[in-house]
Amino acid sequence: MAASGAVLAECLDRLEAAVAPGVTTADLDAMAEEFIVSKGGVPSFKGYHGFPGSICPSINAEVVHAIPGPVALVEGDIVSIDCGVTLDGWVSDSARTIPVGEVSGVAASLMDATRRSLAAGIQAARPGNRTGDIGAAVQEVVERAGFQVVRTLVGHGVGRSMHEEPQVPNFGKPGTGVLLEEGVVIAIEPMVTQGDHEVILGHDGWVVTTKDGGLAAHFEHTVAITASGPRILTRHAG
Repeated sequence: MAASGAVLAECLDRLEAAVAPGVTTADLDAMAEEFIVSKGGVPSFKGYHGFPGSICPSINAEVVHAIPGPVALVEGDIVSIDCGVTLDGWVSDSARTIPVGEVSGVAASLMDATRRSLAAGIQAARPGNRTGDIGAAVQEVVERAGFQVVRTLVGHGVGRSMHEEPQVPNFGKPGTGVLLEEGVVIAIEPMVTQGDHEVILGHDGWVVTTKDGGLAAHFEHTVAITASGPRILTRHAG
């Protein structure tokens, strides 16, 4: 899974470098698929429950699951790119929110809080803790920064399949939820909103957006629970 995650980390690095005004989400999708295949992998998202793309490029008020297409990025946008790689039968899942040129102070603060909340959640991913410890850590960082955590979308186990047990909410109470045991691998993925945490499903049956039209950010890593602490698998080898 670490090998799969290393491919995914490099893929997201390449996409982040390519993000610029005028680039379309279809352009980014094509880049991702070409790179993943060149490394011997398979885009995990493509065909998953019928999803047509290799990435989910969600812009501004879009939280997750946007379909790639002819939409061009605009200066000041933020775009959350979620991607999965299957390599030798093992799946990794990761996401990051990327600014398009100069963004507003609110957008920058939202991305920073979401990134920090992911780090806090990862630190809580230790044997003997529970999924509620992860959610509580994420929620505390987010709400202290003045933002909200999406309630209806959660992180999840990952391994041979993209979505496995346990579910990993981004809110909760310490000491509650599923016990974390050594060897378990989970995708921790805070989805954070500028305003209210309520979301709605788009007419295409895929894209999820904020109900109030506020901005959303999304950061995610695949993390292994080990005796020596959390191991982030979706980063570069070594």
